[in-house]
Amino acid sequence: MTTPVAVITGAAQGIGREVARTLAGRGYATVLTDLREPAESGALTVIGDVSDPSDVASLAAQVRSTFGRIDVLVNNAGVSLLQPAEDTTVEQWRKVLDVNLTGPFLLSQEFGRDMLAAGSGSIVNIASIAGLQGVSDRAAYNTSKHGLIGLTRTLAAEWGGRGVRVNAVCPGWVKTEMDVADQASGGYTDDDITGQVPMGRFAAPGDIASAVAFLADPELSGFINGVALPVDGGWTADGSWTSLRLRKRA
Repeated sequence: MTTPVAVITGAAQGIGREVARTLAGRGYATVLTDLREPAESGALTVIGDVSDPSDVASLAAQVRSTFGRIDVLVNNAGVSLLQPAEDTTVEQWRKVLDVNLTGPFLLSQEFGRDMLAAGSGSIVNIASIAGLQGVSDRAAYNTSKHGLIGLTRTLAAEWGGRGVRVNAVCPGWVKTEMDVADQASGGYTDDDITGQVPMGRFAAPGDIASAVAFLADPELSGFINGVALPVDGGWTADGSWTSLRLRKRA
């Protein structure tokens, strides 16, 4: 049986690192890419910028020459920005959109051609509940994730009939290095997040990785296409005010 190949971007830390571990544990040959050397070891490691077309083309060429195929692409690389809309510079806006939205488009386009030629494949985009709702002081980030969900649905519509499924995972707040950096800016506290989540905790990277593994596997999710799956402990489902939510906890 041929070993399936999975490319994971932003694999040096956080969600990407855990996705790489999870998929490797399920028998995938993993290709890890980031701006710096990932701590995990994959079948192939490539340093590069997902928003740079030449880096994306180089990554694809290395995957083709090493494996001759790709089965799963996980577009995880992303950057955060906590900044009021009126204070967000054009340079900040462009950087967030370039990494969080243009990068997934370039990678999906590049590897999507191979998947379409093979008549099979799964692309999983790591979006956010910030792509389903508005969250204050995150105009660029929210816009990039709303756009990523739109890209997901469009590619699902275009490519589903040709054997390529495209879905998105929408995490709530996850305990990662990105969260630590965001909290350091003074924008929010742990209690702000746990008070909003019906399940009363942050997501763990493993929660997100399990959802990615499900959407990657054609045997488990072969008729799921174009979905934006919240993995948020019920955040987007709960319209309660905070005191009511907290009174209902065990």
